[in-house]
This record gives sequence, C-alpha cells and structure tokens, in this order.
Amino acid sequence: MKRPNVLAIHSIDHFALEVPDLEEARRFYETFGLDVRDEAGGLALYTFGHPHCWGRLFKAAAKRLHYISFGIYAEDEAAFAAHLDARGMARIAPPAGASADGIWFAGFDGLPLNIRVADKVTASAKTAFSNPSAPAGATGAVFNSSAPKTHPRRMSHFAIFTTDVIAATAWYEQALGLRLSDGSGPVVAFLHGAHGSDHHLLALVGSSHRGLHHSSWDVGSIQEVGLGSAQMLRAGYTRGWGVGRHVLGANYFYYASDPWGSHAEYSADIDYIPADFDWPANPAHDPGDSFYLWGPNLPEGFIDNTEPAGA
Repeated sequence: MKRPNVLAIHSIDHFALEVPDLEEARRFYETFGLDVRDEAGGLALYTFGHPHCWGRLFKAAAKRLHYISFGIYAEDEAAFAAHLDARGMARIAPPAGASADGIWFAGFDGLPLNIRVADKVTASAKTAFSNPSAPAGATGAVFNSSAPKTHPRRMSHFAIFTTDVIAATAWYEQALGLRLSDGSGPVVAFLHGAHGSDHHLLALVGSSHRGLHHSSWDVGSIQEVGLGSAQMLRAGYTRGWGVGRHVLGANYFYYASDPWGSHAEYSADIDYIPADFDWPANPAHDPGDSFYLWGPNLPEGFIDNTEPAGA
C-alpha cells in the first residue's frame, strides 16, 4: 500500500466548502445519498457505514472552496515538513473552522492546503463493480416503488479550477508527490496518488481563478449511477449531466449540479493505479479523446467557474 522511497500524500483527507445556505446544502447532499451531520459550526459529509469525514461545509456569503486537506503517513511527517521548507512554502494559519492539526500552507493559486498524519482513505485496490443480469426465464425488473436509494461508498476524487493547468500539475507533482495520469494540455489534467489510488485523486481544470468544479463519489454499478440520477431529478435537482462514460479514467458518471454551480458526481468502475505500477502518462490527449465516450451533450455552463474571483 506504500510505494517505497517516495515522499507523497496518500489521500485527500477531506475538503471544506463555504456555502450561503447550510440547510439547502444539507438537502442537496442528503438527497445525493450522503450522511450529513451537524459538526464544528457547520455540516460534515460522511458516507453511510464509513467512519471517515470526507467534507465540511461552512456558512458564508457565497460558495467558495475553503481548503483541501491531504493525508500522509506518520513516518513521512518530518520529511514532508523539511521538503516544504526547502521549497519555501509559506506557512499560514488554519482557515476559519479548520483544525490546527498538521501543516498549513498556501498552495497553487493561493489555495489553503493542509497535510496531516491520517489513515489512508483513498482506495488501495480496484473497488468492486457489478453488472447483474437476469437469466433466461427470469425477470430483471426493478419497480420504482421498491427501487433502492443510491448511497455512495466513499469519495473517489476532487476536481478544482486553476489558473494554469500545466504549471499547477508541476506544482502538485513537486510539492505533494502526485503523479500525472493523463491530460489535455492547458485544458485539464488528472493526477493520481503514488501510493495507489483511482486514476485521478485530483483533477485540474483551466479557469480564470481557483474554485471547486466537482466532488466525485464511488458507487458499485452503472445501475446505481442511474438510480442516483433519478433520485436527484425527482427531488427537483434537474440540472446535471449524464448518464455517460468518461474516456480518461473510463468511469460511468452522472453529475448532479448543486444550487451554487458546482457538481457532485456518482462514479462507477474508474480505472485504478496500484502503488507498484508506472502508469503510461499522456499529458496531451486530443480534447475529443479526453472527456466522454458516450452520453448526452454537455449542458451549457457545466465547466463555468461560478465562484467569486479574488477570494
């Protein structure tokens, strides 16, 4: 579960987001299938049956990506501190509502980042995916009246806007030990964890300023992706994209758009990169071969950065 002699984060421990309405955020994420709890002056996002907190939400005037916290192994803590010092990383105070644990510093685009000793919550193996089918003479019908609700199993990855995809890719590789999986020049880059992770742990999307594009949540089948899309649509969350299948990462997807212009993705069967495997990275895929293989046309505004600039 650990690549030897490599200093790198192993997980996105959690993210924090500011939103103008916590009750609307609660409704959105509960409808999405997460376990939403009142914690630390805001809301905390859990998946059912898993003890880890994946995200925190705080009230503010506008939606804004507040910070990202990454997990590291205990034996790497001193080396990481020395590494950040050697790179001249400016230490910062913990953002409002955040724990003081670990090391806080200003990341690319000034985004507040944290590294802390934590359990590895990024997958350490390809997660289970099923595609059940009824045999001849049996029905495969699932009735609407008894269809199960989709509940994600864990957070898969996180996608953020950045002012310079190529420069940010180099920064995250050098500062945090992430590795490029695939990309499309200045448009998008997908980075994985050196100690084993899904095809991308962090995605970088080009924009005029930093912000959140989407959080992605792992489910176990394309059926669950479809059922998840239905539960969001029936609850009135009619803006979104999918069901479809991506090219890079190869996961099935549906994106539900939140009330503030970012998205939560149901993701199934994403590629996995083990800690002992050297992925043949390609940073320059043609844009037509970097987004989606099949699915509905991209909705207007899907890749807009709706966060205020200069935050």
